[in-house]
Amino acid sequence: MIYPWGDSRRFNSYAAHFKRTFGHRMQKVTVNAGFTCPNRDGTISTGGCTFCNNAAFTPSYCNPQKSITEQIDEGVEFHRRRYRTAEQYLAYFQSFSNTYAPLERLRECYDEALAHPAVAGIVVGTRPDCVDEQKLDYFASLTREKYVTIEYGVESCYDTTLARINRGHDFATAERAIRLTAERGIHCGAHFILGLPGESDEMLIDQVQKINSLPLTTVKFHQLQLFRDTALAAEYDEHPERFRFWSVEEYIDLFIEILRRLRPEIVVERFAGEAPPRYHHTEGWGLVRNETLLAMLDKRLEEKNYHQGEFFNIF
Repeated sequence: MIYPWGDSRRFNSYAAHFKRTFGHRMQKVTVNAGFTCPNRDGTISTGGCTFCNNAAFTPSYCNPQKSITEQIDEGVEFHRRRYRTAEQYLAYFQSFSNTYAPLERLRECYDEALAHPAVAGIVVGTRPDCVDEQKLDYFASLTREKYVTIEYGVESCYDTTLARINRGHDFATAERAIRLTAERGIHCGAHFILGLPGESDEMLIDQVQKINSLPLTTVKFHQLQLFRDTALAAEYDEHPERFRFWSVEEYIDLFIEILRRLRPEIVVERFAGEAPPRYHHTEGWGLVRNETLLAMLDKRLEEKNYHQGEFFNIF
């Protein structure tokens, strides 16, 4: 069967999105440009979000002491050894809030990345309270020649949860930023954490309606991971009863119920996260890699004969 997104896979995958867009495989190269965050420098808070340990998901070659060009060179070399089929690369600005600087600084940063001969575009991770219309106009101008995605950390559609994790903004702020971005023809992504304290499975499924209402190109879902040296890990030590963790199989079944309700046009970039074991405060899922999880998801969807968006029109 061919699904609405144009292939036989039972969800609208990130790999297929790039195959449709570019005609071949793409690979991200992570870059750390040395930005910070208003939730860390005192503008909003100094503690940051309660779940955040940025080092847990930053590759070792990413070092803001190196130039952006040097980091891309090293990242491309690393990925050419690991993914020999990648033909072009996207510079992924992941660490902290990558629009949290004056526009001139952003121009220097992203113009340098896009000048690299192996780079076909950029993915800019940031907070929804760190963009304005002038900055978005600049990114829109880049889309005339390059692929551009702005990826917002939303984390939850519930304001009570956002306050609880010291996020520093509400859902309305995220909604506004996403709409302003999409209105300019910029690809827009959003990141959500599944399993934050106080959120039930029903809440996680119900929030899909809000996600569907947003003009998103891509979405990432991650299971809650407790990282060392975070406020959330300290909360867990004091009140473990506030937390719940799924087995891999339980999580896949929950995510499938989310997927069945997710608008078919939204590309699923990721549905689970991984980090080196040395950063984990709790045991987690051990050394299960994302490739294994994807294979398990595909198998489970096939077994149940489910697919993305089959319940979307019921809403």
